[in-house]
Amino acid sequence: MQSNIPKQYLRLQGRTILEHTIHRLAAVSKIKGIAIAVAKQDPYWPEQQFDIPQSVFRAEGGDERCHSVLSALDTLQSHGATANDWVLVHDAARPCVRRSDIELLMDAVTTGGQGGLLAIPVRDTMKQANNNLCVEQTVERSHLWHALTPQMFRLQELLSALTAALRDGYLVTDEASAMEYAGQQPLLVEGHSDNIKITRPEDLALAAFYLQNQDNETQTFTDGQ
Repeated sequence: MQSNIPKQYLRLQGRTILEHTIHRLAAVSKIKGIAIAVAKQDPYWPEQQFDIPQSVFRAEGGDERCHSVLSALDTLQSHGATANDWVLVHDAARPCVRRSDIELLMDAVTTGGQGGLLAIPVRDTMKQANNNLCVEQTVERSHLWHALTPQMFRLQELLSALTAALRDGYLVTDEASAMEYAGQQPLLVEGHSDNIKITRPEDLALAAFYLQNQDNETQTFTDGQ
């Protein structure tokens, strides 16, 4: 991000990215509590403001994503979450996730009884490169999806899958990968492409554009009523 502070604390329309993200999650009434994995010596965390009805718990962040998620799961358990509870894991750097998409995921997963994740179908032609960055082959895209977040699974099943993957030396890049490693087939639930992950400087302006568009859509719908 070419920034001297962690990207989740960059300002976006008057709030930090993290504050936007947490408020998006908190808008879903079925979500009862939120654990945020934060680095132990994070100097920016005390400045965050979450005016939401749910309890917010701080978990100690780890070296990799999977370690942070495990820490957050342990924190939720220490505050009353049970093994059979559904949990959602979401990237702090995805502030544009729509409440309707989160609710769609929750409905699909609870109805189907299996874990799942938001995703969007791949629409571009996909190329596989060799070590010289030359095209090795064109990959058939008809069954390819971009994995997004949230990703939703039962607490104990996810905890066990992540623990087993780490034990076997398999460093998973998302929760669905851990569940796949455990033999499950997570459900793909199509969301919106504006659920971007802020990674590069230009993504900040794009996120602001998406947030404004979403606000305009909401206003248009309200006016239409």
